[in-house]
Amino acid sequence: MTDGLETMADIFVPGGGNWRDALSSVTHLGIGAHADDLEFMAFHGIEECRRGGGRFAGVILTDGAGSVGGGAELREVRRAEQREAAKIGGYAVIIQLGLSSAQLKDPKDKTARALLDEILRYTRPKIIYSHNPADRHDTHVAACLRTIDALRALPADRRPQKVYGCELWRDLDWLSGEDRVRLDCGNDEKFASALNAVFRSQIEGGKRYDLAVLGRRHAQATFDDAHRADEAVMITLAMDLMPLVSNPALSIEGFTMGAVDRFRSDVRDRLARMGNG
Repeated sequence: MTDGLETMADIFVPGGGNWRDALSSVTHLGIGAHADDLEFMAFHGIEECRRGGGRFAGVILTDGAGSVGGGAELREVRRAEQREAAKIGGYAVIIQLGLSSAQLKDPKDKTARALLDEILRYTRPKIIYSHNPADRHDTHVAACLRTIDALRALPADRRPQKVYGCELWRDLDWLSGEDRVRLDCGNDEKFASALNAVFRSQIEGGKRYDLAVLGRRHAQATFDDAHRADEAVMITLAMDLMPLVSNPALSIEGFTMGAVDRFRSDVRDRLARMGNG
């Protein structure tokens, strides 16, 4: 039977060769909603693999046609930009599914799930980077939910060791200490900038993601702890989503609102300690 991926997706192996073989070597897998999401939210994995810590691969779920700066004509431009980023980043493979945002956001549409199932048949990554369920971009939240759904269906011995829900269209510095995962992105700002600059269709369309993403990483490193010197140059924050994957019965809404409630309690308790109880 012909793979759905081969008929529907844009599959690019920067180093050449068979995409299934490339997936079999992957240790770090990023699953993002749009072209450029991985470079912005999963840079920790890209950089770790570039320095010899494994092999990175990416999956882009949508075609990005609804982005700032244009409509359907952006599809081919964004696809080419993502391929270029894969070359610069040394990815094992980049798979762009080309779904519409509306399709991904429709919980009745099972296309994304079927294609993710197929991808996960060929790879056993140790670490997966996805969006987080508290993001304020609907398509990002949908991408997170479809990813969790696919990972929950895996047998226990095929599940990754870690699943990170990364910050993107909302910072995660509001998370309480026990909920906040700190991903050290190293100090190679030149490499990070080169990756970000690939996505000219977005930057020139009026969104300076290239500056904003680097600024956020530096800010997270500095504002991580008020009582000690910076321990990292650039940090991305994430949620640990592994409990949701390990326990399919765990409510995603309950898990997410639990983090929100702990933030609420942290604010309330601090006000009470300072005399505003």
